[in-house]
Amino acid sequence: MIADRTPPDKGLSQEPTARAVYPARLEIDYPEAGLNRVTTAFRLVLAIPILLLVALLASSATDWSLEDVDPGLEFWGVLLSMGGIIFLPVLLVILFRRKYPRWWFDWNLELTRFVMRVNAYLLLLRDEYPSTDEPQGVHLSLDYPAAAARDLNRWLPLVK
Repeated sequence: MIADRTPPDKGLSQEPTARAVYPARLEIDYPEAGLNRVTTAFRLVLAIPILLLVALLASSATDWSLEDVDPGLEFWGVLLSMGGIIFLPVLLVILFRRKYPRWWFDWNLELTRFVMRVNAYLLLLRDEYPSTDEPQGVHLSLDYPAAAARDLNRWLPLVK
C-alpha cells in the first residue's frame, strides 16, 4: 500500500495539488493533428545540430577525459568539462555556505527544460524543432530547495 503524502485537508478541496505531492512536474502537450510523416522519417538527421548543442552544454554525455595523453590528467579532463565547471562550485557552495544560489538553480532548470524539449522531439512526442528558449508544449517545473536543514543538507552532495 502506498502511503498518502498529501497534506492534511484544511477545509479546501479534496484534490491534492501537484505542488504538494511532487517537487518536480513535467507536462507534455501532445499534438492533436498527429505528427508530420516527412519530418518523422528524417528526425535523427534533423536533430544533429541540436544534439551537438546539448552535448556541449550538458557534457555528462560526452567524454572529456585525457587518458590517451596522460593517465594522470584524466581527473583534470573531467574537471575541465562543462559538467565539472558547473557541478564543483555548486557542491562547494552547498557544502560550506549551505545555500544553493538561485541563479545556478535557474540555469540548471532552463538547461533541463531544454533537454526535455529535445527528448520530446526525438521520442516523437512533439513535432516542432526544439527551441532554446520557448516552452513549446513541454512544461517542466521544479521547486527551489529551501535552505532549511531538511531540504538542503550540506553533507549530502558528498555522497550523492
